[in-house]
Amino acid sequence: MVVKRGYHFYQNPGPTNIPDRVLRAMDRGAIDFTGAQFREISEECFAGLKRVFKTQQTILAYAASGHGAWEAALVNLFSPGDKLLVVESGFFSLNWGMRGEAFGLEVETLANDWRSAANPAKLENRLREDRDHKIKAVLVVHNETSTGVLNDVAGLRRAIDAANHPALYLVDVISSLGSTDFRMDEWGVDVVVVGSQKGLMLPTGMAFTGVSSRALAAAAEAKLPRVYWDWRRLLGEGSQAYWNGTAPVHFFYGLQEALRMIEEEGLENVFERHRRLAEATRRAVRAWRQNDGPEIFAIDPRAQSDSITAVQVPEGWDADKVRQLCLDKFNVSLGGGLDRLHGHVFRIGHMGDLNEPMMLGALAAVEMALELTGVPHGKGGVAAAMDYLVRSEQE
Repeated sequence: MVVKRGYHFYQNPGPTNIPDRVLRAMDRGAIDFTGAQFREISEECFAGLKRVFKTQQTILAYAASGHGAWEAALVNLFSPGDKLLVVESGFFSLNWGMRGEAFGLEVETLANDWRSAANPAKLENRLREDRDHKIKAVLVVHNETSTGVLNDVAGLRRAIDAANHPALYLVDVISSLGSTDFRMDEWGVDVVVVGSQKGLMLPTGMAFTGVSSRALAAAAEAKLPRVYWDWRRLLGEGSQAYWNGTAPVHFFYGLQEALRMIEEEGLENVFERHRRLAEATRRAVRAWRQNDGPEIFAIDPRAQSDSITAVQVPEGWDADKVRQLCLDKFNVSLGGGLDRLHGHVFRIGHMGDLNEPMMLGALAAVEMALELTGVPHGKGGVAAAMDYLVRSEQE
């Protein structure tokens, strides 16, 4: 039996650390979700979510994970045989497409190297080829959690417009919302899917969907079967008025507090904190890269995520052994590689309720684990991160 002492450093790329303020807010009894008290709390939460989404459109909530929001988008918008174009970016983009296939939709994948951001010109060219407009929607993951690659949502929207194509634009912001700037209305996104357990700093179990008026019109014509996810059953006068079962009251307690925390810090300051801690992490990995050591999986610095860094270990070494040693020896939990990246990468989450000492502690554990497992690496990763953070405070 491994005995772990001290505070557990949870550096997985979701779920993330839950702030004490959010835990304390949820630590109370239930209330009538049809009553005035809950309506007041939920209205405050939906208004706060609109500010984080940067939208004036409709937002809906469910008791579900982000995968539920994926499914809700599919069954509300499409009819059997409709064609979707999934922009490949990693494990999660392909899995969203697989769900479409399970519902009898035709799914085409716009192939892409997992280490690079999606190419808007490639998307534009494919949509220009679709002269009959058989493609009903383009599906994009903003921040691919499996690879640490950030896609240019605004640039991909411009590609759709340049092709003069009517496809709906669906974007997964599960590991970017509340960590990286996202602008639903300005970037012309029709449907946004997100989960509670990452930048919103809640436990896993609640999902949200931002829905444009254009998407609501499409939903009125869609023919796929839907009951639990049916947007028509949830909407009142332009906002959510009903629930597909019992409302997740305790999540709303926590969401209310989490949104207050975000607004106290200021959303742009939240983004800057994530950018600073992500860059400190990247500086550490670049130092480890010496001596033919681990490297950042995302190749282009402009596409490197501010909420998760995937670290590829040298050929012949096992990333999971590094992860396991971090957990067993130092009580630091990291994410593992998914699908074709299993054993090749470990993932360092840096999103949500996080500060400099927490990040430096996790990086120190990783550097010690690299040494103890014998993985080739350069020295001084933690020092490089510290130097960067000090300089950023002085500027």
